[in-house]
Amino acid sequence: MTNIPHLDRREGLTAPPSETTISLRVLSLGAGVQSTTLALMAAHGVIGPMPDCAVFADTGWEPAAVYDHLSWLTSPNVLPFPVHIVSAGNIRESLLSAAHGRRWASIPAFTRTLDRRGRASIGMMRRQCTSEYKIAPIRRKVRELAGIARKRSPTMPVIEQWIGISMDESVRMKPSFETWRLNRWPLIEERMSRQDCLAWLSRHDYPLPPKSACIGCPFHSDAMWRAMRDGDPGAWSDAVDVDRTIRTGLRGIRGEVYLHRSGVPLGEADLSTEADRGQLDLFANECDGMCGL
Repeated sequence: MTNIPHLDRREGLTAPPSETTISLRVLSLGAGVQSTTLALMAAHGVIGPMPDCAVFADTGWEPAAVYDHLSWLTSPNVLPFPVHIVSAGNIRESLLSAAHGRRWASIPAFTRTLDRRGRASIGMMRRQCTSEYKIAPIRRKVRELAGIARKRSPTMPVIEQWIGISMDESVRMKPSFETWRLNRWPLIEERMSRQDCLAWLSRHDYPLPPKSACIGCPFHSDAMWRAMRDGDPGAWSDAVDVDRTIRTGLRGIRGEVYLHRSGVPLGEADLSTEADRGQLDLFANECDGMCGL
């Protein structure tokens, strides 16, 4: 195995801690291709030391296929370590409540506003959802499991958190700036891409995981929206309904709100291919590295 060299903290990554300081190794499980592969490779002993557990943060708005895959992954005799499922609430219900002026965690939806001359401009709202629905509940759980909840944080890493980011998404690697936790990316260490993960799963006759992301995530590419529309009509209808509901009424937001980057209702959006229009997929470049794994 060839490891990615660790940079010092000033450059964004931490140096490896002494083995004696780590009391808990936890795998952040998104139930997508990369984190599923990482969990199963650990189960096979390909990557070690064996994690003590995995943690899945449930936003309450994943496609049914993701929950089905998670159910298989957590069934007996698949993984040799426990999977803890945590939640900070249901992001869909939060959005629907926000449409009536209630408190909410902002998603990176798109706003359409008109200037005095009636010219439209498209903007993007700030993103709080990853922090509130993914990072925070996982953080609380790993501190609880390590026995440091509601205590002064240790000055050395006691938790090693495994994150399933692959080589083709290395831009999503985010450092831990908390002294008690060290982030680790074993797929990067193994120089594995997403395609390598799919090949590994196929070689071992494992089911291929679905794409893991909230149904109404504004970072979806048009290809993902198309796949939902054509392959999961229930999820598509749900996304279209939520898109319609959040159009106005969100506290503190000027203009109309849309899930699709074009600033038109999702059900009317042009979902022709990215290649046709030279469009980039925002998901890999903008995600904080905790979703869609």
